[in-house]
Amino acid sequence: MNSTDVSRSCRRLVVLISAAVVVLLLVGVGVYGLVAGPRTTSDPPPAPSSPTAPTEPTRGPRELAPISETDDPEEFARTVAEALFGWDTTSGLMPLDYTSVLLAVADPSGVEQAGLASDIAGYLPNRDTWVELRKYSTTQNLEITDVFVPEAWAEAESQAQPGQLAPGTTAYTVEGVRHRQGVWNDEATSSAHEVAFTIFLTCPPDGAPCFLLRLSVLDQPLR
Repeated sequence: MNSTDVSRSCRRLVVLISAAVVVLLLVGVGVYGLVAGPRTTSDPPPAPSSPTAPTEPTRGPRELAPISETDDPEEFARTVAEALFGWDTTSGLMPLDYTSVLLAVADPSGVEQAGLASDIAGYLPNRDTWVELRKYSTTQNLEITDVFVPEAWAEAESQAQPGQLAPGTTAYTVEGVRHRQGVWNDEATSSAHEVAFTIFLTCPPDGAPCFLLRLSVLDQPLR
C-alpha cells in the first residue's frame, strides 16, 4: 500500500469512527476520545509542608529509547502503553521528549498526527505540572494486567464498508496499574492507580511495522 492509499484509508477511519459513535453508544460503548481527544488527567500530588529541594541533573538529558519496530499488533500495543506511561522528571527531559517517541511511530501519512499529539497530551503532565513534580523526583511506570481486542471493535468493523478501514487496522484495550514514586519530606513515597484505555493501530499485512493511529480518553476504553 502506498502513502496515498494509507492517507486515504486513515481519513476513512476517522469518518467511520465518527459515524459509528451513535451505533456504539446504543450498546454502551463510548469512543468520544477518538473524536475530541482525551482530557488532561495528570494532576500534581498535594504539596507537603516542606518539599524536598529539587535535584539538579549532573549530566545532560538522557536519550530515550525508540519504540521497537514490530508487525505483531499486541506486542506493539504493549510497547506503546509502556512508553505512554513511563517517564522520569529527574531525567532532564520534558513531556515533549516523551511525546516525540510516540509520534515517531505514528501514522506515516501524517493524517492522524495532530489528533494523536492531542491524545498523548491527555496522558502526560503539562510543562508546569512537570516542573512541580520534578521537585519531588517523581517517576511513573505502568504495570500491564491485561491486553485484549474489545468486542466493540468487532462491531465497528462489521459496520464498515469495503475499503473504509486500512488492512491490519485494529484496537487493543489495555488495563493496568499506574505506579508513581517520589520523595516527600525526605521520605520515599508511592501511589498506585488502576487505569484502562484503548490504542488504535495498524499493522500492514505486508509485514511492514505497525504504526499508531489514536488513543481513547484515559479510563474510557472500548469494551
